[in-house]
Amino acid sequence: MADAGPGLVTVFGGSGFVGSQAVRALAKRGWRVRVAVRSPNSAYELRPLGDPGQIQLVRCDVTDVSEVSAALKGADAAVNLVGILYETPKGTFEKMHVDAARVIAEACVMQSVGRLVQVSAIGADVNSRGLYGWSKGQAEVVMRDIKPDTVVLRPSIVFGAGDGFLNRFASMATLAPALPLVGGGGTKFQPVYVGDVAEAIARAVVTDAAAGRTYELGGPAVWSFREILEYILRETGRNRMLAPLPFPIARIVGSLAQMTALVGIAPVLT
Repeated sequence: MADAGPGLVTVFGGSGFVGSQAVRALAKRGWRVRVAVRSPNSAYELRPLGDPGQIQLVRCDVTDVSEVSAALKGADAAVNLVGILYETPKGTFEKMHVDAARVIAEACVMQSVGRLVQVSAIGADVNSRGLYGWSKGQAEVVMRDIKPDTVVLRPSIVFGAGDGFLNRFASMATLAPALPLVGGGGTKFQPVYVGDVAEAIARAVVTDAAAGRTYELGGPAVWSFREILEYILRETGRNRMLAPLPFPIARIVGSLAQMTALVGIAPVLT
């Protein structure tokens, strides 16, 4: 691996679950990290992840080309971790995934940023029937059209302290009489630890051979969704029913929509 040496890296979406760990990993390698977030006041917990002055917080709307360009000024590399699991009137999959990706890639070219890393998702595919999977796939295409050497990382379900998937079902198990077996429970996953994803991001920033390549990130074991829920129940000491819930119904049941987006795009492994 050819190490480009410490410099300035701008991280979009750096205040999230994976993003905060990526900021830590980059700072540990000696990078100055500029974290571009919607609200710097709500992301001050990121500052202690590096040495004094090493981590800078800047306000940025990722769909505003002038703000994104300003966030990239002087940067040697950029990482895009912006992502949503469900849509709102102001934040659709197309806006937050595709449009933001286009703006970031164009700004990287304008600011002569050397390396761009796009953190996508397993199941990202422009031919996906689901909007989440389609938007993630389209974002990859858009970025590569503008900046062909963009590195794409596609992590599977990411777990770790504070994750929004395993921990959410664990919390649900403390209150609900049953856990939703979304899609019948047959979907397969290779859960990957958040620290490993952060390390992959840090390496992608400096590895010359990674330019223009796509990497799928998974853990050492393949689990069905049913097996994941059964594991959660064992570890939490809960005895709960597993209630089959078809994808179409799960997508419209409030808080389940976020988790269904993840369960629904994961490829079935054979």
